[in-house]
Amino acid sequence: MLKVILVDDEPFILQGLSVLIDWKSYDYEIVGTFANGKLALDYLRDNTVDLIIADVKMPEMNGIELLKTIREEKVSNANFIILSGYSEFYYAQEAMKYNCTGYMLKPVDKDELITILQTVYRKHMEATADETRKDNMEKAYLARNVISLLVGKYDHLNIEYVEKCMKLSEGVRFVDIEFASDVEEQDTEDNELRNTQRELYRSCMDILQEDKAHAIFDVSHDEGSYDTALIYCDYMAEDRELSEEEYIEWFHGELVKYMNRPVTIYVGKKVSDISNISKSFASVRILKSFESFRSEKSIYYYEEEAQVNQGGVVLCKPNLDKLVSAIEHDNREEIEQAVSSLYEEMKRLGMNSETINLNINYFLFQLIHIAAKQDDEINQEEILHFISESSFHDGVKRGSSTHLTAFALEYAEYLSQLRKNMSSGVLLEIEKEIEARYAENLSLRELGKKYFINSSYLGQVFRKKYGKSFKDYLSDYRINEAAYMLIKTDKKINMIAEEVGYRDSDYFIRKFIEIKGCTPSKYRKNSNGSV
Repeated sequence: MLKVILVDDEPFILQGLSVLIDWKSYDYEIVGTFANGKLALDYLRDNTVDLIIADVKMPEMNGIELLKTIREEKVSNANFIILSGYSEFYYAQEAMKYNCTGYMLKPVDKDELITILQTVYRKHMEATADETRKDNMEKAYLARNVISLLVGKYDHLNIEYVEKCMKLSEGVRFVDIEFASDVEEQDTEDNELRNTQRELYRSCMDILQEDKAHAIFDVSHDEGSYDTALIYCDYMAEDRELSEEEYIEWFHGELVKYMNRPVTIYVGKKVSDISNISKSFASVRILKSFESFRSEKSIYYYEEEAQVNQGGVVLCKPNLDKLVSAIEHDNREEIEQAVSSLYEEMKRLGMNSETINLNINYFLFQLIHIAAKQDDEINQEEILHFISESSFHDGVKRGSSTHLTAFALEYAEYLSQLRKNMSSGVLLEIEKEIEARYAENLSLRELGKKYFINSSYLGQVFRKKYGKSFKDYLSDYRINEAAYMLIKTDKKINMIAEEVGYRDSDYFIRKFIEIKGCTPSKYRKNSNGSV
């Protein structure tokens, strides 16, 4: 509903205008009527309206004076309609100098009033759409600068823009927010997950209120991840007179209320200021990769999960080294024996959760080491992603010996694939798949199954050959196809977005800006028919 006020010193004019039409049926609501401009001005100083309809001649302050005052003092940018008689047309002309929307002759004609209301409503909707587009572009540009900081590739311009948009302080953390694992089902449609992710992002902004710029949409590089990030600063907890842990717990609780579903939060390592946020970001990626080996929680803190008791900690190194060696040599029998011996030792020693975590950490880092030995160009974060992805097995009890055995056998197979030379023909086939099916919901998981290749390893060799992830390669291909269509066709932008695989036109515009550096409409305008 657009809010409107009526200003006239003749009561019967006010009453007549109020009942001349059914205002609500045209999406308007009369929120006030006033006998002169001064009373209306007092109201406008404390209230926002969308339309003012005012008579030219009134005591105290006439319509022209009211219009001039609200424009010069920037009290309101509402649409303004002047009521005047034939003999007062000069005043209507004067009103146009102060951005008056239009005028109506008295007595007011019903059809004329409806036409003006429809025009004002259309202008309002267009302005709202423009403001929304501008807001989305600013958010996308901020996210682009934040991501530069997160990956450690930034300069003073990136920092200056982030500082301009965010209130910052010392004591900064990267906080990853996503749906709990039982919510994000593998067979859920991509657009459905994207919509829920967008709902998560909006909920974060609603909760943060004046700090909403600290919520960043979709910063993860992981294939199939639908997360939102929070750039936490110590002042947030201090302003609420809470400890850091109390603030995170409050924020998590509010998110669960808003979303009405489980939410998991990963709190990265604390760093001194925003320029060091990449270290906190990296710690979250490690934290998420190890999550399946921990007790299940709704909030994970890097410091808690990575802590090591320096006094009297028992490391089952001989049995762990035997297990790692068995995995490296892909010996199933030795793997099963080593796991059994390891659990027997941990049970005999009566290890607590902290000590078990230390042993698991040692084991995981040894796995990263032996994978890196196969190919020194392998991205360690990709290995961590494989570890996390591979360690979820339906029906296997978390943390049991059966769980560890299954994981160890799968990792041995993964190492075996790393030793083999990937045929360039497979990547060529995948290139053809992208060319033919780029508008579909392609994923490494699907292609890995089709070509009988582990999806995590496929992701690594893909990045090694093309210098970018499969997800980024697919996005680039889609946007380049869209750019060609923008130049060579007159199709609408939302139609082009759908044809290249983006059902959400806002997300398409954001990706286009990220890759091409400008909006699709600006790209089309500046290209002048050339490719």
